[in-house]
Amino acid sequence: MRLPSPLLNRRAAAALVAVVGGLVFANSLLNGFAWDDEQIVVLNTRLHELGSLPGALALPYWPGTYGRELGLWRPTTTALLGLQHVISGGAPLLFHAVNVAGHALVSALVLLLLAELMPLGGALAGALVFAVHPVHVEAVANVIGVAEIVSTVALLGACLIHVRSGPGGRWGSPLAIGLLFAFGFGAKESAITLPGILFLIDAARRRIGFSDLRAYLRDEWRTYAVLGGTAAALLAGRFAVLGSLASPLGPLGADLLQEIPRIWTLAEVWTHYVRLWVFPLDLVSDYAPNVIPISLGWHATNGVGVLLAMSILVVTWVAWRRPQARSDILTARMAAFGVLWFVITISPVSNTVFLAGVLLAERTLYLPSVGLAAATGWLVARLARDRPRGAWIALGLALSLATARTWTRSPTWADTGAVITALVSQYPQSGRSQWILGDAFLGTGRESEALRAYRAAIDVLGTHYQVVTEISRQLIAMRRYRAAEVLASIAARNDPRYPLAWGMLAFIRAEYGDPEGTERYARLSLERHEVDATRHHLLAWALAAQGRWPEASEARARGLEQAPARFWHMYMYEAYVRRENGDTAGAFAAIDTAWAFVASDVGRATLDSVRVSEFGLESLLAPDDSADSGANTGVNR
Repeated sequence: MRLPSPLLNRRAAAALVAVVGGLVFANSLLNGFAWDDEQIVVLNTRLHELGSLPGALALPYWPGTYGRELGLWRPTTTALLGLQHVISGGAPLLFHAVNVAGHALVSALVLLLLAELMPLGGALAGALVFAVHPVHVEAVANVIGVAEIVSTVALLGACLIHVRSGPGGRWGSPLAIGLLFAFGFGAKESAITLPGILFLIDAARRRIGFSDLRAYLRDEWRTYAVLGGTAAALLAGRFAVLGSLASPLGPLGADLLQEIPRIWTLAEVWTHYVRLWVFPLDLVSDYAPNVIPISLGWHATNGVGVLLAMSILVVTWVAWRRPQARSDILTARMAAFGVLWFVITISPVSNTVFLAGVLLAERTLYLPSVGLAAATGWLVARLARDRPRGAWIALGLALSLATARTWTRSPTWADTGAVITALVSQYPQSGRSQWILGDAFLGTGRESEALRAYRAAIDVLGTHYQVVTEISRQLIAMRRYRAAEVLASIAARNDPRYPLAWGMLAFIRAEYGDPEGTERYARLSLERHEVDATRHHLLAWALAAQGRWPEASEARARGLEQAPARFWHMYMYEAYVRRENGDTAGAFAAIDTAWAFVASDVGRATLDSVRVSEFGLESLLAPDDSADSGANTGVNR
């Protein structure tokens, strides 16, 4: 039996592309959990059991610290990751198998969509480039890249339904498109661009002008009504979970973009977009400042970026407007379509309208690169008209080089250590690298080197909220409360909207035995986010230490509703309550228990001072320890 040629049969071409996409990324099946996988999957216990998984869908995508600050809510991705964890028992193989299979499916869908817009040969060329392109390694080889893959599957599926259903019609197709839109938006926020993508496809195929808009909307109003209603519902859910619609925190180390013209820096980012598609040799896991610097004016690199972007847009405009014969299905408009697809789908993370969470990340190019694949497919098909052998030889060479780069890049996402090693070896001067080195030094007990690396990270990244709060948290772990308090105060002053820094200040003040300061900061933290058991428990201790029993009891009850606590302040709360109720022996026992939970010299000095001054007990510190620690405790501040 003769097999159908992929150049003559769409199904055969789609199967070929899917197989190629799966095989090129097959070595990522050996990877484990890396980088953000650890926080989002490995340490996120809500995903580990079916019973707790539904509750996780109503929480921010990032668990715990920075959940609301990072402004991400992805219930589809959360559900999928949780189901995979339950099925696999937490083994990484299933996660990577889903990613590879998902990428194979996306590659086939790219072929099918492009085949609706251009000859099959051009569609096959574009889809093959998409299937093997190295810029997709981060999305496919890293577990949490499933968000990009699932969102793209949903959007491409919606586009195919729209194209094949034709104009007008009943509610079946619009409802199916709306369902896929909800599924894709729940996986990744970039799916919000689907209405723009559908209009672009229709404009490319039907040549819609301004005079045609009324007739077009009369045909397609059902689709856009469903999309509008779905978007409104999802944005309402996002606001309910996160308290905002857009990501509150800007790119790491790029706070200055809020005060200076962004075009200076974004123009340089645009050069990286072109480089990563055309010559993806230098791939980086993080494009923080000193990889892409924050520009304070015009210079050669961002000047080239502006000229490059303007040239591409002018060529796109000319290609879009160029008249073509109706019989010519390989029109220049298809190249313009690819560029416009990229512009539309990259817009949510481009930092143009509002600041996104990153300056640039390779994973965010997954959906936008469908447009670049379309432009590449058109170019190959156009060249093949005049020089078919040369065009296909050039394509074969490009696919071979891209496949080799993808195969060698996937192992760098094998685990967190591999990612860190690659980043630090490539860009040791970057702010993220110095931050990572600080954590690594701290993990091996090299505190002085860790502090130097943290200072270097802050020098490069500035006082970005995530940087200073994370380093402050590490300083708290090192019991360097004074330095931690300075950084947490900077974060609270710069971004008073968010609860994390206020909560850190409450904890530090509690360690110093300052009930008034603890109360103030705990209340400021809880005003911004009421669901925080630790802050409620700290507030209960602070109020009890001031003898404000009704308020203390209420704060304690709220804390216990959310989670129990096991730190020394809570046992001191019990000591105050028992003393108030005349149970002296119980109060002394609670103090002894509190002493067992004190982890720092500052905390021991604080608690020892309270034992002596308020409960009349003997000091548990040696005279020298008491004198040395007491000089720095600030108990009576």
